[in-house]
Amino acid sequence: MRTTLDIDAHILTRLRAEAVRRSVPFKEVVAGALRRGLQGAARRATAPARLPAHDMGEPLISIDKARHFAAALEDDEVLRQQLTTLRQPA
Repeated sequence: MRTTLDIDAHILTRLRAEAVRRSVPFKEVVAGALRRGLQGAARRATAPARLPAHDMGEPLISIDKARHFAAALEDDEVLRQQLTTLRQPA
């Protein structure tokens, strides 16, 4: 099928160079690039994300008490800031 496309100059240069390198027609290189791009897009859209898992060992604190631990850390930081303010010369 014949159609008209606007292709960025740097991409056009790469496509032409690939056609020369492989000794194939320009339209074959363009069709192959489009086909691979569309297949890759479909594969990316359906493939689930795979992230590495790491064993971090046993928790150092009870997860049930995480909010209490976070509050204690916040209290310590507030106290540290207040003491710093009090110690600064006026």
